[in-house]
Amino acid sequence: MKNIILKNGIIAGIIVSIFMGLSVFYHSKNLENPTTSYILGFTGMFLAFAFTFVGMNQYKKANNGVISFGKAFIIGFLIAFIISTIYVGVWLIEYYNFYPDFYEKFVASEIKNLQSSGLNQTELQEKIKELNNLKESCKSPLYLIMITFSEILPFGIIFSLIGAIIFGFILKKKKN
Repeated sequence: MKNIILKNGIIAGIIVSIFMGLSVFYHSKNLENPTTSYILGFTGMFLAFAFTFVGMNQYKKANNGVISFGKAFIIGFLIAFIISTIYVGVWLIEYYNFYPDFYEKFVASEIKNLQSSGLNQTELQEKIKELNNLKESCKSPLYLIMITFSEILPFGIIFSLIGAIIFGFILKKKKN
């Protein structure tokens, strides 16, 4: 089981990291229109978390076609955790070495968009304050780690839950 989890987690972690690298690069070059970078990022996450299903299926095959909901969820969650950890690690390397001004540029771009959005002055000032707080908070490595995990790990948990339902209940091998 450990080999299945590690292999799928590492392969998928590399995949999501490549997509994230492309996404951040594209976003840094096109701050006014981040849609394509978001599509790249979410596509990478979707492809990577598909490996939670692959791992569950590999375990099921290795276990004579049997996997429980709990075992499937644990396998999926551990794969998702490895994927997320690699994603966070790569983002930290990328951020500190290639894009140390990412949040300054991001916040400046968001403020520019907000100013042309038609918000009243009170709402606008509140949103600007929130964005500036985010920029300041991201100077802390611990906060940056937590916020980056919060971007990706919930998707992994959802994929793990869906996979556990599929493999643990829907595709459950009937005992003779």
